[in-house]
Amino acid sequence: MSDTWPLVLERGVAGQAHEGEGRSGDLGVFAPTQRGGLVAVIDGLGHGDAAADAAELAAAILHEFADWPPQRLLERCHEELRSTRGAVMTLAWFDLEARTMAWTGVGNVEARFVRAGTGTDARHDSPVVLGGVVGYNLPQVRMGTVELEPGDAVAFATDGVAADYSVSLESGIPAQKLAERVLEKHGKGTDDALAVVVRYLGPPARG
Repeated sequence: MSDTWPLVLERGVAGQAHEGEGRSGDLGVFAPTQRGGLVAVIDGLGHGDAAADAAELAAAILHEFADWPPQRLLERCHEELRSTRGAVMTLAWFDLEARTMAWTGVGNVEARFVRAGTGTDARHDSPVVLGGVVGYNLPQVRMGTVELEPGDAVAFATDGVAADYSVSLESGIPAQKLAERVLEKHGKGTDDALAVVVRYLGPPARG
């Protein structure tokens, strides 16, 4: 496994802690894998130190075991987070050899897939996200797989961002700029908030 994040997966992160808190319970993870990279957005329940502790523990596990199968990886997080407040998360595995992305989620971290070249008329696909809390009640996850084309992007947002953020998604925008746009236009200001965008800049999907 490489220790460096693949350059063809352009990253953007914009977040803010709940007013009055020194730490955010919302955390983005970028873990290199043997075939590409795992991206996860974690939301520790509530806000403040207890939420941040849960999110940071989950992030450490995802980094260490990023190449594990999804259900097994989430079960490991679930066991480790039992003594914490718990967390919800959405995860996406980028396979740069197959030029695909597989994704799933537990709880209410939103994600939208934006096809390149379709402007504001893009169809915003979402992963199959099941109810539950990692560390409290973990479902059997359901994976979805998407073929990747150059410029395709995924935009994640925690519940501190209004769910209508899809209206601000547009293809062709650098990942960091798009993450900042989502947070600026749709951040609620009443909770921790985090927007993460990953844009695929590699070759087309295999025909």
